[in-house]
Amino acid sequence: MVNRVLMWAAGSPRLQRQVTQNPIARRAAHRFVAGERLDEALDVATSLASRRIGSILDLLGEGVTDLSGATSAVAEYEAAAQASAARGLDAAISIKLSQLGQTVDRAACVANLTEILDQAKAVGVPVEIDMEDSSLVPDTVALFRDAATAHPRTRLAVQAALRRTPLDLETLAPLKPRVRLVKGAYAEPLERAHQGKAEIRAQFKYLTDWLFEHGSDPAFGTHDDELIAYARTAAARAGKGPQEYEFQFLHGIRRDLQQELVDDGHRVRVYIPFGSAWYPYLTRRMAERPANLLFFLRALVGR
Repeated sequence: MVNRVLMWAAGSPRLQRQVTQNPIARRAAHRFVAGERLDEALDVATSLASRRIGSILDLLGEGVTDLSGATSAVAEYEAAAQASAARGLDAAISIKLSQLGQTVDRAACVANLTEILDQAKAVGVPVEIDMEDSSLVPDTVALFRDAATAHPRTRLAVQAALRRTPLDLETLAPLKPRVRLVKGAYAEPLERAHQGKAEIRAQFKYLTDWLFEHGSDPAFGTHDDELIAYARTAAARAGKGPQEYEFQFLHGIRRDLQQELVDDGHRVRVYIPFGSAWYPYLTRRMAERPANLLFFLRALVGR
């Protein structure tokens, strides 16, 4: 029930206006969102670097409706890559293809993606492609396949909740793809996605094993203790050391576990969202893990 309410809230323009205009709610959101400006995200990344934790810079927003919006997003992504390199940070940038014009002009999206990949490569910053709702998955997989051929350091996020994900990965197997495995945070119908926690965990574990066998440098984006423990066991079973894969966390969540993993010799990155479009991101994170709602409510009352 909480999940359904939060997914409804994520798509409510009226509620979005009420929350984003509330100064208390904006301050509370900073637990999960670095801020609205790139320099705020870079400051968070710098702080994480002092704890031997890497970063992923994520410009919030998706689904531009015109190419001018896509052009602006490209400029911001490139600025994030250049600024990260200038600071000497161990940081990647995470991009959303719908922000690059995927649903407006596919050819323009391809050109924008190529430009970002080329510019990021020039400054030594890796790029990760986010996976969005299921309607965009086939084209996103196709675009990643083309991009990874020329830019093999590119990583693709895939969602364990989606029923089609195992087949999508099989089509990418010849590339030995770099993948970020996540549970998934979009409201999807039953015929497209597993709904139960046990089902999603089971597919996450299956895909974890698949990535160690067929992928390269896998990343596991989860705060679930059971799935983290499973990944560590699966890595050992596959003969992989703690530097041959990484764990990824959302900004503001499980900070103690992040440090514990680093101290145990694992690679860890934190996904750092920034930008003005923080409301849909925040509500999806709470729907994905309802415990985050408690964190947010505590922040609202200053606890």
